Amino acid sequence: MDILSNLKYAAGSKKKRKRVARGEGSGHGGTATRGMNGQLSRSGAKKKIWFEGGQMPLQRRVPKFGFTNIFKKEYQIVNLNSLQKLSEKNKLDEIILNAEELKKLGLINSIKKPVKILGNGEFKVKVQLEVSAFSNSAKDKIEAAGGSIKKI
Repeated sequence: MDILSNLKYAAGSKKKRKRVARGEGSGHGGTATRGMNGQLSRSGAKKKIWFEGGQMPLQRRVPKFGFTNIFKKEYQIVNLNSLQKLSEKNKLDEIILNAEELKKLGLINSIKKPVKILGNGEFKVKVQLEVSAFSNSAKDKIEAAGGSIKKI
């Protein structure tokens, strides 16, 4: 039975830490563990995390090249062969496929990004597609199968 006089802290719950600026008796008085002189012994001293002691920093040493176009449109790609596999599995004959339907079928991740249909593989299903973009080969294969494709 535990009584108040026998209570102890759990193992590891009390950590020893430096108590700086608490006088000489603390063992960390005087310079408060900062050393004698130098940049970091002064009050308010701090260095940026990438500071290399005056050496030419890495981000200035490496060559810089390239360009990122911030206006580039990133399409979600759907190939005709993946549509064909899904149609054989789910019977997608004579159905209208738009971004929401493609998301439900698991072919794209988001309905917010534009969708592009590419003509990779065989296609034999009559469907109506409503997508942002498509390749000429995809359009030819879809129309040859009796379907239609509409750009939105």
